[in-house]
Amino acid sequence: MNVQLASLKDWAPIELFEGLSIRFLKENRCLPLKREDGQVVTAMADPDDQEAYQALEVALGARVSPVPAAENEILEYIDTVYRPGSAMSRLVGDLEPEDMDLVLEETAEIGHLRDMAREAPIIQLVNLLVLRAIQMGASDIHLEPYEDAFRVRYRRDGILYEAESPPKGLQAAVLSRLKIMSRLDIAERRLPQDGRFRLKVQGHDIDFRVSTLPTLLGESMVIRILDREKVILDLNRLGFPARELKQFDELIHKPYGMLLVTGPTGSGKTTTLYGALEIINSPEKKIITIEDPVEYRLAGVTQMQVKSGIGLTFAKALRHIVRQDPDVVLVGEIRDRETAEIAVHAALTGHLVFSTLHTNDAAGAVSRLLEMGVEDFLLASAVMGILAQRLVRLICPECRVPLSPDAARIELERNERNGLATKEAVQLFVGQGCPACAHTGYWGRTGIYELLVVDETIRQLILNRAEAASIRQAAMSHGMQTMAEDGWSKVAQGLTTTQEVLRVTQE
Repeated sequence: MNVQLASLKDWAPIELFEGLSIRFLKENRCLPLKREDGQVVTAMADPDDQEAYQALEVALGARVSPVPAAENEILEYIDTVYRPGSAMSRLVGDLEPEDMDLVLEETAEIGHLRDMAREAPIIQLVNLLVLRAIQMGASDIHLEPYEDAFRVRYRRDGILYEAESPPKGLQAAVLSRLKIMSRLDIAERRLPQDGRFRLKVQGHDIDFRVSTLPTLLGESMVIRILDREKVILDLNRLGFPARELKQFDELIHKPYGMLLVTGPTGSGKTTTLYGALEIINSPEKKIITIEDPVEYRLAGVTQMQVKSGIGLTFAKALRHIVRQDPDVVLVGEIRDRETAEIAVHAALTGHLVFSTLHTNDAAGAVSRLLEMGVEDFLLASAVMGILAQRLVRLICPECRVPLSPDAARIELERNERNGLATKEAVQLFVGQGCPACAHTGYWGRTGIYELLVVDETIRQLILNRAEAASIRQAAMSHGMQTMAEDGWSKVAQGLTTTQEVLRVTQE
């Protein structure tokens, strides 16, 4: 865009760009003028100032088209634009005179926060918080405001660990820096916001998903770390027992029907389904996913994200997706009757449908869908199998030692009380704690599973609307291994501890 400026007076009325502080504009001798062709025409005393140029693009969320202008004219015009009663009146509207100072003060505060967020110490502090999280293998960073503290915690292997926290006085600047990186509105502190950013760390790209939540003591922020290189999408490495892996592989190669994966949030359901898609993905198959949100990109798969704010729900998206002639459909989660019914009908009309539910075990998924209002005869015909899963922490290989005989006896007695008795002698292990595992005794996680394959007996129980306990008992009599039993087999292999299995199976 080639723009010639004879004088800033040629630009009137000027468009007001919120969030840019007077201090920033004056220090960098620049002034955005208007949006044009997707860019922001900006008067600059020094159009070659790359630092100011890049900072403006981040703040405005658009490409900047710099045009030269006299420094004194820019400074004079800034004073004109931001004086009370002129263009600033667009911000304050019809406020009473006594409210004017409050609005101007808040606007100045936002500008100050934006300036602080761009200062080197704050940038370095935020980078350090993120780098530490990556180095310790964390999946989430929690930034929480308290009355006298600004708390930082990292979630690793499903457990939250307290970290060294920045001073309370830097809370607003740190959150503002992260908001700017995520293209969020730093002035909005009353409503939740969601954003994302990407950083190149140690040579590879890592995505970060950011969520803010207003609280009584300020904004709470959680950052999900999405490192594609560390995600295991190989079903052979997720901890499946050999028999269950074979059964699951047979189910995902069926031409149509519904396969459900159940478990609480953070139990690895999406990873399992992604792993299934990786196996069956081929040029001959059209695969479409509906997710909330899309966490990882899958090559050769059409992925879409629900947007409830504009009415794009799971149900509405699924209704349109089945008209796209897919072979396989992944529905991120079945939350309501409408989504459940459309998914079931899709499974009955020649589509292979994968989805998730929040239930405690495999049999509970049947009861949940019946409670949602899905007809029993449709459910019995559509569902091929239900996989329930949890994630247990693995004993750190660097500090793994055998449990003492007395401690092992206590553990075995506790297992018997919880139905995990074993006839053969088993050597139990524990992690002592070392620098490699941050002195926790654990490093990494694996899955424990129970796979309910719907056969004629289970199908008849569904038609009779049997309770989950009856379905579970029938499945076990046909050879289904429960999650607790799979967990105990991993304890017997020296992979995890009985405490871990009981922690995730007896919630």
